Amino acid sequence: MKTIPVEEAVGMVLPHDITEIVRGEKKGPAFRKGHVIRPEDIEHLKRIGKNRIYVLTMSEDEYHENDAALLLAKAIAGANITHDDQPVEGKVGFKSTISGLLRVEQEALFRFNMLGEVMLATLHDNTVVAPQKTVAAGRAIPLVIKKDIVQEAVRIAEDAGGLVKVLPWRIKKAAIVVTGREVYEGRIKDAFCPVMTEKMQQFGIDVVYQTIAPDDTDIITQEIRTAVSKGAGLVLCTGGMSVDPDDVTRVAIAKAGATDICYGSPVLPGAMFLVAYLNDIPIVGIPACGMFFKITVFDLVLPRLLAGERITRKDIAALGHGGLCLSCKTCRYPVCPFGKD
Repeated sequence: MKTIPVEEAVGMVLPHDITEIVRGEKKGPAFRKGHVIRPEDIEHLKRIGKNRIYVLTMSEDEYHENDAALLLAKAIAGANITHDDQPVEGKVGFKSTISGLLRVEQEALFRFNMLGEVMLATLHDNTVVAPQKTVAAGRAIPLVIKKDIVQEAVRIAEDAGGLVKVLPWRIKKAAIVVTGREVYEGRIKDAFCPVMTEKMQQFGIDVVYQTIAPDDTDIITQEIRTAVSKGAGLVLCTGGMSVDPDDVTRVAIAKAGATDICYGSPVLPGAMFLVAYLNDIPIVGIPACGMFFKITVFDLVLPRLLAGERITRKDIAALGHGGLCLSCKTCRYPVCPFGKD
């Protein structure tokens, strides 16, 4: 690559976009790749600091930044992801095509970015996204990039099935089983159902069954089974999750036939959280904090359950990093550190 004085560049074809920055007004290309320089362009080019123009000569083992960016984009985009089809200065943006859960192949992303002349920045893994939400942006960094670097980056992304993808919501129906004799007998008003119903509605989930049960293992067990028979793909059991003698909800969940029971989480609020499975149907035990706090461990786990992920003890344990809520006076979740690793 060599340069020539801008005054001698009339008739040349630009090999790259030339960016113009006007503080507080714009940042974008003043001249696009492929533009044929005209005499009237000379003063504009000088005004944006371009006194010399590149003359680009590429070898057979090199890509132009925009050509490289398109090759990378096709490999990066996984399921339910679309990308720009016309890179600008080697940059490409990625968007979700559906509502769902963003998944980022973090280990592959790290190896991709370690190559050095390519890059991809993403939202956090497990972010809830809507259609047309920007989830990532990447680029080929130099104007001209070696083909072997691009090919290795493509291989890493393709082997991972794409570096970013969006999982659709698979659970469409839920049930709520509120436990507690004081609520069952009407001594206090139930506050759990309205809170849980609102959370379900945010994801477009129908609550097909809701009931209140006393602190009786057999009755709670039967209500869980009834909820499943009504077609619920997710059963929320609220209350009765602590260690008091009359807190029997988790015993009832086990008695209903649930397996893979994970009780306890390294998240505050939500230490006494439980998740289990009745066949493939998740049964969630939500402690009292779910009624008093706007955001708890349940909100971190819920989208993953709705996307069809099977939550394990390992998944729960990993939530400890970033699992301390700051209890801000004005909650801005999910735009906050809570639940971010």
